[in-house]
Amino acid sequence: MVGEASMGAALVCCGALAWLLGGRHHGLRRARLLLAGGGAVVTGPPVWEETLAELRRRCGRWGAEWWAFVAGLVLALLGASLIPAVAGAAGVPVLRRMRLARQARRTRERRADAVISLCGALAGEVRAGRQPGEALLRAARDSGGLGDTHAAVVAAARFGGDVAGALTAAARQPGAEGLLGLAACWRVAVDQGAGLAAGLDRLDGALRAERDQRADLQAQLSGARATVLLLAALPALGLLLGSAMGADPLRILLHSGAGFGCLTAGVLFEVAGMWWAVRIVRAAEAV
Repeated sequence: MVGEASMGAALVCCGALAWLLGGRHHGLRRARLLLAGGGAVVTGPPVWEETLAELRRRCGRWGAEWWAFVAGLVLALLGASLIPAVAGAAGVPVLRRMRLARQARRTRERRADAVISLCGALAGEVRAGRQPGEALLRAARDSGGLGDTHAAVVAAARFGGDVAGALTAAARQPGAEGLLGLAACWRVAVDQGAGLAAGLDRLDGALRAERDQRADLQAQLSGARATVLLLAALPALGLLLGSAMGADPLRILLHSGAGFGCLTAGVLFEVAGMWWAVRIVRAAEAV
């Protein structure tokens, strides 16, 4: 049973590789030969380089979470059971959600840094003697702190619109909350004639202090994150250690009543431990 499944998987992999190596580039090579007209045929990169580039593009489009499904298929072939494949497929949406959350956090951090750069650049332009509208246009051009609402803020600054309102709308983006302070400084400077540069300096200092505090917190939470990763990797290390000692952990866990009970209990404890550790980290980040 295991040998037939392994042979089928090998045939499928060989067929996919043959399609990538030959079928995808056969039409392109034939067109080059037909259009050459007897002249020199200009060839591109080698086939294997194009194939590797295509594989990288497809893997990047699918996302790294699909490796969980691949690992489940491998364990299913080794253990002659569908349980690892089902578990790998169930883990794909969970890992995708984690990846998207991580990307959203990085985007939020980059936008917060861009807002700080915008405040610093705007303060420098105002201090150099430029009018607030022109200074905002130059500062917005050099930084990406306005995000998707860049055009609305620039139009308001260029044509005398409600710049403070446009900045308030831009502050609704995740990570751009500092634009609320910029909108307040702009409103006070326009309505009451207060110095815009001084307010921007104070806002820039406050945003930088908040960023430094957040960076210190992330550094202090690195140990808790390492604990979460260790909890996630312990089962795989246990399987490898059991196999190295000459045991057959997959057969015991998947094809015996006691082993399946231990597997179920271990999965429950693993999920509970990771959930508790992630909850601790998130609670610390929210403080």
